[in-house]
Amino acid sequence: MKVLLIGSGGREHALARALMADPLVTSLTVAPGNPGTAEIATNIDLDPLDPAALTAWATANQIDLVVVGPEAPLVAGVADALTEAKIPAFGPSAAAARLEGSKAFAKEVMSAAGVPTAEARVCRDLASVRAAMTEFGSPYVIKDDGLAAGKGVIVTGDPDAAIRHAEACLAKPGGQIVVEDFLDGPEVSLFCISDGTTVLPLQPAQDFKRAYDGDAGPNTGGMGAYSPLPWAPPELPHEVIETIALPVIREMAKRGTPFVGVLYCGLALTSRGTRVIEFNARFGDPETQVVLPRLATPLGELLHAAATGRLAEFGELEWRDRAVVTVVVAAEGYPDAPVPGGTIEGVEDAGERDGVHVIHAGTRETREGLVASGGRVICVVGEGEDLEAARGRVYTGVDRIYLSGSHHRRDIARQAARGD
Repeated sequence: MKVLLIGSGGREHALARALMADPLVTSLTVAPGNPGTAEIATNIDLDPLDPAALTAWATANQIDLVVVGPEAPLVAGVADALTEAKIPAFGPSAAAARLEGSKAFAKEVMSAAGVPTAEARVCRDLASVRAAMTEFGSPYVIKDDGLAAGKGVIVTGDPDAAIRHAEACLAKPGGQIVVEDFLDGPEVSLFCISDGTTVLPLQPAQDFKRAYDGDAGPNTGGMGAYSPLPWAPPELPHEVIETIALPVIREMAKRGTPFVGVLYCGLALTSRGTRVIEFNARFGDPETQVVLPRLATPLGELLHAAATGRLAEFGELEWRDRAVVTVVVAAEGYPDAPVPGGTIEGVEDAGERDGVHVIHAGTRETREGLVASGGRVICVVGEGEDLEAARGRVYTGVDRIYLSGSHHRRDIARQAARGD
């Protein structure tokens, strides 16, 4: 099976590793890829937001499966163009990707499907924002309606900070925001693989959104993650499929926009039961880095079955009995004003540690060596027989990475490993 993977971040490097471990995958090309994917696959300089160019290349090279990594190409209609050309595409159409592209649309779908989520108000001016904040009270949850690379949400007890975030979101063209009731309880990420009818759950992970230890600082795209979750109910994946994912997939099919790809369910396990915080239309980053190493079922085969409507034939997924932790090394100034261009040292040394591998998230090769090109630069992944062992290994790797001014969290999976 010849596979084209679209994207250039840490998620795509993690997907590339898993795809290359599938015996059915005979070749893997990544557009445009990064220095990490270049080590295990072939990078090609194609614009991930150009559906026509991607489709033409996939057709000319007889590609059997295209996997769309990031959200922006999905919203740009890359999967639509591929499907029209009869090329199996793992990723939803632009219409179905609105589940991520518009939080207001996602709320409308959840309401129609009877899916449990937070009470919300869609606001287009500051007067309605203030009214919704008064209605729901503190802490205030303010969400940019559109794509914001994981950084469009603020949760704060400071009303002035909430209003400033709302003003920034509303200032964008067509700006609207969603103000929500706060959901208590721990957060869980669960990826659900859909072929438009059948849905299979992967194993849950927990992501750490705040920039600094102890969940301090601003929201980010994610500073680390771990899986499995020893404290989560074992029946959680089944519950999410029955009460959340399947109802949403059926509602999307009923609207004539079947959802094929990953329905990423961001969940809160509240005192009133499981509630949806948000949906994404693709694999999450950095949760992908900890979920895929645990998946024993060949990934290429699974994604091809989803892209061709054959998930019902697939049966239960198989999992490795191991724990995985990832820690993000971020550039100086991330997330507010990341400083690019710093030289990265120690990547090879870190990857040679037992049970450790390194994922490139925001790097590029130059004549001076490997340098930072984004906010989240490197993900170090540690595997072990339990979370304590995986934590020990991941931080052994992290301590070998050097990037001037960089920062990372030291508390990823600490509470879960201790059983707190």
